Amino acid sequence: MKSHIVLAAVSSLAISLIPGGVASAAPSPPTISWAPCAEDTTAECGTLKVPIDWDTPGGATVDLAVARRKATVPAARVGSLVVNPGGPGASGVDFVVHGSSYFSAELRGRFDIVGFDPRGVGRSHPVVCSAALVRERPHPLIKNQADMDAWVSFNRRLREDCRARTGPLYDRVSSRDVARDVDALRAALGDDKLTYYGVSHGTLIGQAYAERFPGKVRALALDSNFDHSVDTASYLSTTAGQTAGAFDQFVTWCEATASCALYGKDIRAFWRGLLERADRGELHEPGLPDVPLGAYELVDTAFAGLYNPNWAELAQMLVAIDTGGPYRAASAEKDEEVKVSTPVFCQDFHLPVADYPQYASLLRRQAAPARDMRYSTPALGRIAGCLGQPTPIPNPQHRLRVDATPPILLASSLHDPATGYPWTLSTAKQIGAEARVLTYEGSGHGVYGRSECTIGAIDRYLISQSVPANGVRCPEVQPSIMPR
Repeated sequence: MKSHIVLAAVSSLAISLIPGGVASAAPSPPTISWAPCAEDTTAECGTLKVPIDWDTPGGATVDLAVARRKATVPAARVGSLVVNPGGPGASGVDFVVHGSSYFSAELRGRFDIVGFDPRGVGRSHPVVCSAALVRERPHPLIKNQADMDAWVSFNRRLREDCRARTGPLYDRVSSRDVARDVDALRAALGDDKLTYYGVSHGTLIGQAYAERFPGKVRALALDSNFDHSVDTASYLSTTAGQTAGAFDQFVTWCEATASCALYGKDIRAFWRGLLERADRGELHEPGLPDVPLGAYELVDTAFAGLYNPNWAELAQMLVAIDTGGPYRAASAEKDEEVKVSTPVFCQDFHLPVADYPQYASLLRRQAAPARDMRYSTPALGRIAGCLGQPTPIPNPQHRLRVDATPPILLASSLHDPATGYPWTLSTAKQIGAEARVLTYEGSGHGVYGRSECTIGAIDRYLISQSVPANGVRCPEVQPSIMPR
């Protein structure tokens, strides 16, 4: 087995931002030498060389992996559409090479679809850490001061190890750094202005781009937005409330759907019973009697079912947990496939917690919005993973300062458990008059592909920059008949 792992910052800062109007362009446009991708020769791959430290452009560089699929209708081509699938840590190269059907035929006809692995991710000088050390990670739910001290110590050792193995790039993987890479990519593609689609953490890259390069924006479609102005308490309470709201939608669907494995039951009582059994140590992973399933792990299992969403599978999983029967074969994760959510998120968000009493107080405050779900497991994991992060961080939270841009489209599901609808509304308010909101009146993380309505609205915006000033609302499509 390998003795190190690639750190993919998953799913998800005190240097002042330079106003977009005074940001200087690179002295000469960078270039990309394209060749057929090894994994799929119908796509093209290449690399883009950028400075590790954009404030020292003559210093060390990193090669960013890039992939594209050319517009299928060249005569109708608008330009390049740069895409980021979020994470953070998701590969934009894989997204383009292996996910060619994600976008509609109309969009693929009009744009070269271009993806890239952000610095520190995938094929772009990935952050590398000790697998043995990663396996020492404490439990994400902190129960006392000793747990908190253990996390601070672990995070310090992990940072030191990752930095030693990765080099100077480790400290420069924030969305602010990536936004500058995106502008270099835009120039290398020969586009005067950027057309961009980013989902989840990819919205932070788009937001940072709009702040620094407002005059270079053609169209930004930001799907399932992070609010880059929240503090620790707001981050916890908002994510908890959105997770609870997504669970409510699951309950409503299951109560009305005969094919649901929990149909006919008092689902909330059933869920509370599972949590109580988990608290007593009576549950285990389905089909794995030697692997205990605590309350945190139970909530995390539910969160995974709410994410896409996949309500039918979630109900089946909960039945398997209840009965102890097998659900599906579990496979051990190899060392080289372990993923850790640390560098990018912790360079984009400073979510300090001084000590355990403050942590316990924050948990109590978010309990009311969390309701049946208790908490957002990704939020607790991210807060724990950033404890002790040195400050200032590269890209601290702040209210967006976006100068004049063309309209920017912000999309969100009403019941997104990961990046909630309130975050998109808050981001729109910060952007101001040029923000347009696309509301999908359903569940799940990520709006594009949820329905013909959401696909059409985003396509029209990217192709023609057309979107009503008062935004767009798209009705819910039940998960069982969603097109993706």
